[in-house]
Amino acid sequence: MTTRGAHRKPIPDASYYQHKSALYFVGHAYYISLMDIASTIPTILARLRGAGLRPTRQRLALAGLLFDNADRHVTAEQLHGEAAAAAIPVSLATVYNTLHQFTGAGLLREVVVEPGRSYFDTNIDDHHHFYCESTGMLQDIPGAAVTVGQLPRAPAGTEISRVDVIIRVRRQSGRANPSNLE
Repeated sequence: MTTRGAHRKPIPDASYYQHKSALYFVGHAYYISLMDIASTIPTILARLRGAGLRPTRQRLALAGLLFDNADRHVTAEQLHGEAAAAAIPVSLATVYNTLHQFTGAGLLREVVVEPGRSYFDTNIDDHHHFYCESTGMLQDIPGAAVTVGQLPRAPAGTEISRVDVIIRVRRQSGRANPSNLE
């Protein structure tokens, strides 16, 4: 176990979680059932520690929701709703803070589709996106599938770190719904 200081409880290591059926939040009757994610706790702990983040209970819980399945795009509000459905007592502000901490640590990518609307992407590999204006859904495009030519020179004293392409689409009238952008 890792200690956080004299006034705080120690942070258990992965072996602690593997033997527990629930992770309790101090001062709350709520818990996270670890039956489904017990095998991913060591991976989540390693990811957080590898990114230089302290594995708090809330970070572990939110990381479990984010990284337990395949790559996906999620808004802070969606993740907050998932946390509430899983009886994880966390505020929307904490969800936003955690998502931004994960992004800053390189665990997520933020995709801004319009002012005030961001998605957080668990796929941090080089890729781009289709954004369906009709449904608000994102779909990945492999990085090699998009070619960008003749970029302008970066301003003096800077360099281009990445190019993100968002191709905006909308449903055609009278056409069947596209299954990937529902």
